[in-house]
Amino acid sequence: MKENERYWYAVYTKPRWEKKVASLLEAKGVEYYCPLNKVIKQWSDRKKTILEPLFKSYVFVQVEEKRKWELMNINGILNYVHYMGKPAKIRNSEIETVKRFLNEFDSVDVVESSTPANARVKIRQGVLMNYHGVLLEVTGNKASVKIESMGLQLTAVFDKSNLEVLEEKKK
Repeated sequence: MKENERYWYAVYTKPRWEKKVASLLEAKGVEYYCPLNKVIKQWSDRKKTILEPLFKSYVFVQVEEKRKWELMNINGILNYVHYMGKPAKIRNSEIETVKRFLNEFDSVDVVESSTPANARVKIRQGVLMNYHGVLLEVTGNKASVKIESMGLQLTAVFDKSNLEVLEEKKK
C-alpha cells in the first residue's frame, strides 16, 4: 500500500449535511462523489422535482492514503465507514456502477441488504450491459441487483428480458 495512492472511501456525515459536506470538500480540492437522486415532492399546491442524496448521511471521497485523516477536520464529517476495524476502501467499479444506475434510471431506491445471494445475472442491454450482479428479486419488470461489497442494493426498473442468468460453477 503506497501513501500516494488514492482510494475511494465513504464518510459518514451529520444528518442532512451531505450537500454541505460535498461543497466543503470541493472548496478544499478533495475529489468527492455525492450521488443525487431525482425525487418528485408533492405539496398541497404543487409538485416539484428535487435532488436528494441517494445515500442518506454518506459522501464518497477519493483521497490519498496519507491525507485521509485530514478530512476529519471538515465540519459535518463524523467518521469513515469502517470494515474490520479500518476505513473501508471502495472499488472504482462500484462508484462507476452507482453513476451508471443514476444515469440510466430516473428514480433509484436504496435498501440496506441482508438478503442472501441468489442467482448471478448479467445484464444484456443498456448502460449496464455486461454488468454482473446478484439478482435478489424480479416482480413484473422490477429487478433488484445487489452490489456486494458495499452491503447495499440498488433497485431499478428495467425489462427483465435484459437479464441473463449465469450458470453456477460446479464444485
